[in-house]
Amino acid sequence: MAYSWGLQGKLYEFKQDFDAAENSTIQALNTLDSYQNQPDIAYQFLWQLGRIRKATEKTELAISNYTQAVDLLKGLRQDIVATDLDSRFNFQENVEPVYRDLIDLRLQRADETQSDLRESINLIESLQIEELNNFFKIACIDEEATQIDEADPTAAVFYPIILSNRLEVIIALPGQPLRHYSTPVSADEVRQINLEIRRKLGLLFNEKDILPQTQNLYNWLIRPIGTELKNSNITTLVFVLDGVLRNIPMAFLQDGKQYLIENYNIAIALPGLKLRNPNAFNSKALKLLIGGLSEASQNFPPLPAVQEEIEKISQQFPSSKVLLNDEFTTPNLQNQINRLNAPIIHLATHGQFSSNREDTFILTANDKIKINDFESLLKTREENGINPIELLVLSACQTASGDNRATLGLAGVAVRSGARSTLATLWSVNDQSTAQLMETFYQKLTQPNISKAEALRLAQLDLLERGYRKPFYWAPFILVGNWF
Repeated sequence: MAYSWGLQGKLYEFKQDFDAAENSTIQALNTLDSYQNQPDIAYQFLWQLGRIRKATEKTELAISNYTQAVDLLKGLRQDIVATDLDSRFNFQENVEPVYRDLIDLRLQRADETQSDLRESINLIESLQIEELNNFFKIACIDEEATQIDEADPTAAVFYPIILSNRLEVIIALPGQPLRHYSTPVSADEVRQINLEIRRKLGLLFNEKDILPQTQNLYNWLIRPIGTELKNSNITTLVFVLDGVLRNIPMAFLQDGKQYLIENYNIAIALPGLKLRNPNAFNSKALKLLIGGLSEASQNFPPLPAVQEEIEKISQQFPSSKVLLNDEFTTPNLQNQINRLNAPIIHLATHGQFSSNREDTFILTANDKIKINDFESLLKTREENGINPIELLVLSACQTASGDNRATLGLAGVAVRSGARSTLATLWSVNDQSTAQLMETFYQKLTQPNISKAEALRLAQLDLLERGYRKPFYWAPFILVGNWF
C-alpha cells in the first residue's frame, strides 16, 4: 500500500500538482510501520516529500524532511555497501542529490545562521565520506575526524560546494565566524572549465591559453575573501574540494598577475582523515623507504627520469633503503615496510587513480598493488609497533584520462595507506623537473619550522624560477592530509 501511495505522489509531483503530491506522499509515509524498520523505503518517500515542499516554498518543512532522509541514509551506510542494496543504490542518483538538495535549502534560507553554515559543512563532509565508502564498497570510514577548520591558526579552510545553479563557498578563518559567498555559475559550467583545463594541461599549453579559466576560478573561490586573508595573516589555504574541482590544482589559480602558490601554501583536506600533530623530521638521521621503476615493466613504458629522482633523494638521505627496478617487487616492498622504521615512503612508479577501485593501482616490478591491497600491505607495520607513515609520496602517478571522479582513487590511497600526509600528482611529469622539485622539497622539509605545505610550495616556486614556468611541470603536485 505504501508503494502505491508513493508512486501516486511521484506521478502528481511530475504533473506539478503539488497539493495532491504532498497528500499522497504523506499517506505513503503513514502507511509504513516504522521508518527505522524500512529505512530504504522511508528515505525515498521523505526525499520525495522534501522535493515537493521545496517546490512550494515550504522551506522549514522541506529541511525537516530532507534531514530525516539523510539520517536514514547514514543508518543505511553499512547495509548499502555490504548487501545487495548496493546494486539498487546508485550513489550519484540515489544518495548524492539528497545531500545537495538539503545543503541548497540551508544556504538559501533567508535567516541563514552560523548553524546553517556549520551544518552545510557537516553535510558536504558527510557526503564525501559516503562517496569514499561507496568507492571502497565497505563502510570503512567514520565521521570522527578532527574539525578541519580548527587544526591550524594560520590556515583558512575553503569549502566550495557545487550546486545545480550556483557555486557556494563557505570559508573558515581562525577565530572568526564562518563566512559564505555565492556565484551564479551552473554545475555544467564548472564541469566545462574542468574539461578545458585538463585538456590543455596535457598539451604543455602556454599560460595565456588557460588564463581565462584560472582567473574565473580565482574570482569565484578566492577574490571575495582576498582582503580578509591578508588582514588575518593567513599563510596556508586548505581546500575541502567538491566534485570536479578535485581534478584541478588550486596552486595555479591566478589573480591576473600571480599564481595562488606564489602567495600561499596550499593543501587538500579529506573528511575522514584524522589530523594529528606531525613528528619532527631529524634531517641527520632521516631514513626513507624509496621504491621506483625507471625501466619498462608489464607493458608500461620506461620512466628514465625516475633514476635521477631516486639518486638525488638517496644522496640527501644516505641511510635510506632503495628498491629500484627488479628489486622493487611487492614482497620486497612489504618486507621493508615491516622492517624499516621509515617515516617517509617515496614511490616513483607508474600508477593510476580512478573512480573504479579496480583501476586504481601502483605498479611494482612484478605486480599491481590495488587499492584494497594497500591496507593489508601496511597493516603489519602497525602490528609490529612501527610508527605510522608520516608522509607517502607518489611522484609518477596520474588520474585516469576522461574520468571526472578519478581523484576518488587518490583520496582512497590517502585514506587506505594510513599515512598522515600524501604527496601525489594529478598527472605524470616524466621529466628531470620532477627530480629537481623532489630534491628541493626534501631540503626544505628537513629545515626547522617548515611545514609540509610550505616545503612543497617552495619547491614549486623553485621550479618556476628555474624556467619551468608552465604549470604542466609544477602544478600537478598536491598535498593531501596533514599539511603542518
